[in-house]
Amino acid sequence: MKKMAVYCGASVGNKTIYQEQTKALGQWMSRNDYDLVYGGGNVGLMGLLADTVIENGGKVIGVMPTFLLERELAHQNITEMHIVNDMHERKRKMIDLAECYLALPGGPGTLEEISEVVSWGRVGEHQHPCIFFNVDGYYDLLADFFDKMVVEGFLTAADREKIFFSDSLEKIQQFIDTFMPPTIRQYK
Repeated sequence: MKKMAVYCGASVGNKTIYQEQTKALGQWMSRNDYDLVYGGGNVGLMGLLADTVIENGGKVIGVMPTFLLERELAHQNITEMHIVNDMHERKRKMIDLAECYLALPGGPGTLEEISEVVSWGRVGEHQHPCIFFNVDGYYDLLADFFDKMVVEGFLTAADREKIFFSDSLEKIQQFIDTFMPPTIRQYK
């Protein structure tokens, strides 16, 4: 069984397509034998994704810091829950548990987490695919920004190719299946 870390909102957003595509992702993950590694919550797209994976017979692994657990945001029906001290420990644990990282639409926390995973991949902290599930063009501006980083000399074209944006689960699977880790960045 493969494990995919999914970063997503604790809100559902204001377009039904976000919820629809979150459900589609959960169903796809179960069909393709991906266990879900996620933040452990029962709200927003996080809760919807976990519920969908569970309903489709998949395994769900949550990673939640104690301060969120105390707010009673923890999902009670998941396969296993890892309780950690803080957000830094949560992010490290999710990276360590998974072999692939995907961002659904979300807010600043989602963006921060997937950006850190992209960055850590460039310096050799992991050798796994980083994917933005670009539902309804949600991440178009970010894809353009990564392209600008290449144009401006802050990101290599080869490293940019390792950061995948797509709204197609079929293309996402192809990217995962053919992924070759980037060369670990060297500093001169």
